[in-house]
Amino acid sequence: MIIVGTPYREFKITLRRNFNKAVVATFVTGSKMSRPKRYFVNNNEEWKSREFAVAPSDWLPKINERVNECLKQQPPSARDVDGGLYVSGTGVAYMLYHLSTNPHFGENKEKFCNLGLKYMKYALEYAGRKENDPQERSAFLLGNAGTYAVAAVLYRSVDTTEAENCLKKFAAAAQNCKPLNFLRCGGDELFVGRAGYLFAARWLHKQFGKNIVPEKDIHEICSAIVESGRRYSERHHSASPLMYSYYDTEYLGAGHGLSAILQSLLLWPSFLQSNPQAEQVVHRAVDWLLSLQTESGNFPCATDELGRYRRHEEDELVHWCHGAPGVAYLMAKAYLHWKDPKYLQALERCGELIWKKGLLRKGPGICHGVAGNAYVFLLLYRLNGNDRHWLWRAFSFMQFLYNEQFRREARTPDCPYSLFEGWAGTVCFMADMLCPDNAYFPFFDVFDS
Repeated sequence: MIIVGTPYREFKITLRRNFNKAVVATFVTGSKMSRPKRYFVNNNEEWKSREFAVAPSDWLPKINERVNECLKQQPPSARDVDGGLYVSGTGVAYMLYHLSTNPHFGENKEKFCNLGLKYMKYALEYAGRKENDPQERSAFLLGNAGTYAVAAVLYRSVDTTEAENCLKKFAAAAQNCKPLNFLRCGGDELFVGRAGYLFAARWLHKQFGKNIVPEKDIHEICSAIVESGRRYSERHHSASPLMYSYYDTEYLGAGHGLSAILQSLLLWPSFLQSNPQAEQVVHRAVDWLLSLQTESGNFPCATDELGRYRRHEEDELVHWCHGAPGVAYLMAKAYLHWKDPKYLQALERCGELIWKKGLLRKGPGICHGVAGNAYVFLLLYRLNGNDRHWLWRAFSFMQFLYNEQFRREARTPDCPYSLFEGWAGTVCFMADMLCPDNAYFPFFDVFDS
């Protein structure tokens, strides 16, 4: 049921929960769901040591065409501000910034930054009206923290004073994250919680080459995440030493779930080094999540899909938000941090699953689309010493975006030109294919620490 006036984020959560209950009911009654597969059959050939090149001359016109389409279909507007980086104009501004850092678009750097600032004008006005809202103030993908982060990098070369103002507002939001129960819906996850704030802080650290948020504040937020997860786990007798819920669901994937929360802690090795007990409990929680990897290589969406409520394999989600494509980044970060090959092996199993089931019918996007899944191949390419086997797979997925079957049969996302659901994020992926040695899923750079 659609409730008029329901905020975007709550409407999406309602859809997720209602769908999950329908799946569980179907499994319990033993009936079968008659619908097509969630993915297109991958008929691409494997790479067999043949030479191939991602030629800029072939792909730059395609990328520029998509950029112009995003700008035309989702122009700067005061009406397009709810939904933050995830689906609003703020995400289009990020796309423009991302392109401005790519050497293949160097001649348009100033143009892209100025266009990005047109989007941020409205986003910053909206953020100013939400300053005292605890659910918005420190939110990364759906609120002010993400807005101030993107605005700061866009203003950096144009107006250093305004860039500093944005950074100060971002840093001040750290205080919002410290109380354990600052959000009733769950304050630890990626979209609006503490984990997202840590991701944004790490990204800004990389962009500016310095800590934007004092290390003391970062450590306090990390401690709050660990303590929140420990208390919840004890209260609910969880199998994992750390567990969290968002709108009463114990998600496990990158979108709202345990994997991104644990990854946010691994982003800050100084915290783990200063707190060996915290590192130990994080390590145990990562290993518990690893133990859930299925024979197919996937991970359950939430704890209410474990045991007899487990999804049938043909119905499993292979998305960045829910499933292996998002958990892959935690496994990569765990491998880089602890050097245990079991995490790399788990990541490679994720990659094999994505090659088989990752050409999603849901569209091109990075949250639950083809480009988001292809980013895992770029991760494996970099992690395995520029292994062209994985680069070929990413290239094959990019080519499929222009396949006639995909154009004809893929679904149109709710926000078809946005950063996470639509073509703005896909543009980031396509541009990264031209510079694969530095490619990373937006804000999920596991090599930065």
